[in-house]
Amino acid sequence: MTDTVPRVHRDPRAERSLPAEPAPTAAGPTGSRRVDLSDIPVVRTKHWFRWAIATIVVFVLAQFLWSLVTNENYEWDYFAHYFFSEPVLQGLGLTLVYTAVSATLGFLFGTLLALARLAKSPLLNAAAWSFIWFFRSVPLVVQLVVWYNLGYLYPTLGLGTPFTTDFWIVEFPTVQLISAFAAGVLGLSLHQAAYSAEIIRGGLLSVDQGQLEAAAALGIPPRRRLSRIVLPQAMRSIIPNATNEVIGLVKGTSVLFVIAVPELFYAVQVIYNRNSRVIPLLLVAVVWYTIITTILSVLQYYIERHYARGSVRVLPPTPLQRARHAIARQWARLGDEPTPPPALAGADAPPVDRATRHAAPGDSRFTSGGES
Repeated sequence: MTDTVPRVHRDPRAERSLPAEPAPTAAGPTGSRRVDLSDIPVVRTKHWFRWAIATIVVFVLAQFLWSLVTNENYEWDYFAHYFFSEPVLQGLGLTLVYTAVSATLGFLFGTLLALARLAKSPLLNAAAWSFIWFFRSVPLVVQLVVWYNLGYLYPTLGLGTPFTTDFWIVEFPTVQLISAFAAGVLGLSLHQAAYSAEIIRGGLLSVDQGQLEAAAALGIPPRRRLSRIVLPQAMRSIIPNATNEVIGLVKGTSVLFVIAVPELFYAVQVIYNRNSRVIPLLLVAVVWYTIITTILSVLQYYIERHYARGSVRVLPPTPLQRARHAIARQWARLGDEPTPPPALAGADAPPVDRATRHAAPGDSRFTSGGES
């Protein structure tokens, strides 16, 4: 069998006179020389615009903090004196009670309204839509005043003969039945129910219809379908908007001052109307509202993380876990730990370095920092 490839005749004396080529440091599958990534200089992108905006933000923040310390009009001594005063704490407690009761009743009634909106009965659908339309149209402060003055419209309320005022079963004077506390709870709860109904309805509609059809094909009862299949998935869409409504409800309780309910803002108003220390007393209310909102935001994060188990394989790390991991990495860099901590797992974990991800086992040139 003949060879058709032309042969190259080399002179052994010429080969001995040529300098020997350096052997490659490392060869890949094809024999090509690998590139040592540690020898390549890293040139970072200069974000001048980003640095300029950050500098302006830091300057404005520093200027504001400086004014907090040097401006005597804040009167921090009065702020510290009234922050834990008895009237303020009583108003704070009443604000929390109104928020808890109104949010609970509002979301329970809103759930019923949302289910009525999704029902096949045209009567239930129309009644729920009319309720939502009306209570979203009337401002909250107007609703509170109407409920508080309902006695002018209906002097007595009770049970008796239908379509008459003969309340022979039970009868109450409206002024005694609907007190300031009851008027506040009714106004806030019904107002919240109208908005929460649309939030819950949107969350229920976000669930894929195919899952309902599959559950129905398996013979799962409608009530079990709603509680075990639809609601756990809908909560991922409901929780952020629902928490936003609860936070708005906390601040909405400040409107109760129009019916003389001694909540937080009303208590602060009474105090600064007596001593004319307007700014420090308003700061007391601002700080307390901020604390409540911060606590609700933290609860929202953990509730969302709980319901995220159905959408992600590994839960994202919490801020505490991230802080502990960052501290452990810094200690490892200082040499106090023999090995660096493992990378965080989860959707919010930092990405793994590409060179480390594709490095061969035992290859120090592809590890970050040249470590083996």
